[in-house]
Amino acid sequence: MTTDRISLKEKIGYSVGDTASNLFFQTFIFFITIFYTDVFGISAKAVGTMFLVTKIWDAVNDPMMGMIADRTNTRWGKFRPYILWFAIPFGVVGIMTFTTPNIGPGGKLVYAYITYTLLMMLYTIINVPYSALMGVITSNARVRTVVSQFRFVAAFIGQLIIQYSVPAMVAKFGKGDDAVGYQLAMVVLSVLAIILFFITFVSTKERVKPPEEQKTSLKIDLRDLGRNKPWLLIGGATVFQLTHILIRTSCIIFYFTYYVQDQQVTIFGNSYQFSYLGMFTTFIMAGSIVTILGSLLASWFSNVLGKRNTYAGFLAASGIFTAGFFFLGPHNVILMFLLHFLVSFSLGPVSVLQWAMYTDTADYSELMTGRRATGLIMSASLFALKLGVALGASALAWLLAAYGYQPNVEQTATSLTGIRMAISVYAAIPALIGAAIMLLYPLTNKRMVQIEEELTARRKGGAEEAAIAGAPE
Repeated sequence: MTTDRISLKEKIGYSVGDTASNLFFQTFIFFITIFYTDVFGISAKAVGTMFLVTKIWDAVNDPMMGMIADRTNTRWGKFRPYILWFAIPFGVVGIMTFTTPNIGPGGKLVYAYITYTLLMMLYTIINVPYSALMGVITSNARVRTVVSQFRFVAAFIGQLIIQYSVPAMVAKFGKGDDAVGYQLAMVVLSVLAIILFFITFVSTKERVKPPEEQKTSLKIDLRDLGRNKPWLLIGGATVFQLTHILIRTSCIIFYFTYYVQDQQVTIFGNSYQFSYLGMFTTFIMAGSIVTILGSLLASWFSNVLGKRNTYAGFLAASGIFTAGFFFLGPHNVILMFLLHFLVSFSLGPVSVLQWAMYTDTADYSELMTGRRATGLIMSASLFALKLGVALGASALAWLLAAYGYQPNVEQTATSLTGIRMAISVYAAIPALIGAAIMLLYPLTNKRMVQIEEELTARRKGGAEEAAIAGAPE
């Protein structure tokens, strides 16, 4: 059976799984910090600490899930069953996480720790196998880049849904009670996510198998991962990439609520009155559309420049454009949008290539070691992503606390400076660090063609040997 081509139907079916995941993930990015501080009712400092402390368990949970998935064997494959089995629990816990119980501050903090940790565990249980699935539905590195492109267009569609629907649903369902609004909004999003996960399960197929002679060993799997230099580099870059995204993106709602505020904006000589919430929604949705445009060009850029140079160059550009926000006053709305478009476009190719490069590191590991541990590699990659999310969210919460932020009141000059620094300078630094790390990444396009050819020959040879061994004498 050929493994280098898959149908359009399967590409779309696989990709909508990332739409489902992003109905949760983008809600975390854009709204969970302000939900916990301004609606749920815990301090910014406590929120920042919680985001980071919960990653201690993730450091164990994520690789463990990858190793479990690698050792799973069912009639549906290694990875697909988890998408089927855990879609509904994931949706239920998502609703619980955005439910505000009527208990005291201490009880709320305990409830937040428990529900957030459970949600992150279930995110891992579904998304480690989901990410690993991309590495086994085709063996062709270029086709995987195309699949990744489909995946991230679908992911950004999920992002658009969140950006438009969450503020609208919170207002409509809550009718002034944001706690009720967030809870009911998550009910709607959870049902939609469950349906999309089921579509991914029924429309995909696992084709790339581990070598027949492969023996499984936790110690050897972890040793191979630690010696996989390309994975270590893209994993490190991912941490800084997501730290950059989370500081900046989570700060946008604070930026418009307290710094930009309601105001008149002059466009082509005409003045229009905009609310801060209307500008915020337009800002993030327009940015997502531009990001999709950037992601659609990811394959072209990677063919011309190579995956490494495209990833590093666009991540650096995102950092530089982000830093420019420091120089904007609250009335420079047009310039805010222009810079936001540049940042958003730059992040499109970065997000697409990130996961394609992870699957490349799985091929590299198989070539070097003779063993394939796609689940472990993707779970460790997901941990890198979640660590970046936690560091970014924690950093923003701590920065807000350090600059004296208080929810639901007019901010002081000092706290406004903190918000401006967070969305610009502090957010730009990790992007530049991540770009610098990726300049050392060794898997060029030419090298991946060589690896693919060598693995294909090795697998073919192994299959022929197995056929000869099994033939009657």
